[in-house]
Amino acid sequence: MSTGELLSIEPLELKFPFELKKQISSSLQLLNKTENHVVFKENGTNQKCSFVKTTNPKKYCVRPNTGIVLPRSTCDIIVTMQAQKEAPPDMHCKDKFLLQSAVAPAGSSLKDISADMFHKDSGHVVEECKLKVVYVSPPQPPSPVPEGSEESSSPKGSSTDIGNSSGPDLDSTKALISKLTEEKNNSIRRNIKLRQELDLLKQDGKNNRGVSFIFVSIVGLIGIIVGYFIKKT
Repeated sequence: MSTGELLSIEPLELKFPFELKKQISSSLQLLNKTENHVVFKENGTNQKCSFVKTTNPKKYCVRPNTGIVLPRSTCDIIVTMQAQKEAPPDMHCKDKFLLQSAVAPAGSSLKDISADMFHKDSGHVVEECKLKVVYVSPPQPPSPVPEGSEESSSPKGSSTDIGNSSGPDLDSTKALISKLTEEKNNSIRRNIKLRQELDLLKQDGKNNRGVSFIFVSIVGLIGIIVGYFIKKT
């Protein structure tokens, strides 16, 4: 875990269970330890600035690519590696990420984030954290048990099988861990999507309140005019 004055970042290594021709995701979590709003931003190849920088931008996709971590809150980020056609030598990866964070004014929204917030020369507080990319071997499926092995095995052979039973058990454990990791990443994606939809609903609610107030005012004015004419007649 990286512990700065603004954010704690977990983990510091983005681990990908490498498989050819398959998209693979890894997650990291940002924890805002302050009472301030902290901003971060990732931009693609068409933008001029980069605040979650990588040495290989075409290879990875970062979501959310822009965000504000509220005081004493967390934010989950999903980094997806595009499907690769070739495996690197010795499964060694030299790719790295640079995550930059800065303090934003209270009440800031996504549209308020600008490149100037991340310029140290402008007097802003900016933190940087380097993240490594690590390839790990994918979990292996459990080894199949040959048919009739129990009938043909002797008591001595059974003892040997028990001694080697840790191999399939270990494979099953790895498969379970991989499944749980994928479920966690799916949950994070759904959480990010719900947050974005909630922000849109909040913005729509503000606009609707303004329209409703105008509508009620017009109806009230018409009622006063009608009442005046009724009394007059």
